Amino acid sequence: MVAAPQSPVAYRLPLGEALLPLSALLGKSLMLSYTGAIHCIACGRKTSKSFNQGYCYPCLRRLARCDSCIIKPEQCHFHAGTCREPEWAQTHCMQTHIVYLANSSGVKVGVTRQTQIPTRWIDQGATQALAVFQVKDRYVAGLLEVALKNHVGDKTNWRAMLKGKPERADLAARREALRTECGNEISELETRFGEGAVRYLADGEQIDIVYPVDRYPGTVRALSFDKTPQITGTLLGIKGQYLILDTGALNVRKFAGYEVGVTAG
Repeated sequence: MVAAPQSPVAYRLPLGEALLPLSALLGKSLMLSYTGAIHCIACGRKTSKSFNQGYCYPCLRRLARCDSCIIKPEQCHFHAGTCREPEWAQTHCMQTHIVYLANSSGVKVGVTRQTQIPTRWIDQGATQALAVFQVKDRYVAGLLEVALKNHVGDKTNWRAMLKGKPERADLAARREALRTECGNEISELETRFGEGAVRYLADGEQIDIVYPVDRYPGTVRALSFDKTPQITGTLLGIKGQYLILDTGALNVRKFAGYEVGVTAG
């Protein structure tokens, strides 16, 4: 889904060349019908199975964006000369990154390109977010994230995130505590990668994010086009990359490349 950082967030669903406004459909019945066709979001070829949220198998094996280092940036191997797509990496990985704190189902640490703020936080369903460090590239960001993970989690409990708003957290205080707790590791990274490789963002301001949700469900059941080609229900809300229906929750990003028709009533 395409999300605009408004309050509440404004969502649009790509359907071919069109973008369907979703916020206006809150409280209405939806029917999402999967035709059985899947097209790779990179090369466009028809595929019988989608990998890594939208790719065919050849692209999964070929593209740098599908490599394991995207999930674990501390495993970046660009400097070893073995990156699958060095030019792509120059524009996506060898750019300024932000190490941040976000509160979606609890406080977590994460990494994203500076240009992806606040989109990354919205995609995670965070209600609060705060930039903590600015770093020279994705590899350094990953190494710093590993150090911070010893003191704060790095996962989102998607079911808890979809059940309601998390308890508010003092992210500024947590940011300062992490700086102290990881002082040695930060100094080591600065020594290793040079002055300016890691910059503490003491004056960064917290962002609060509001989502278009009429009602949160008491229980959350995952919906899947692979199991149920036709999904129906009343749209209760939209959060992160999930449609929250009274019949369950659909992770829209998981089914990128699926050919789906939408009927609203």
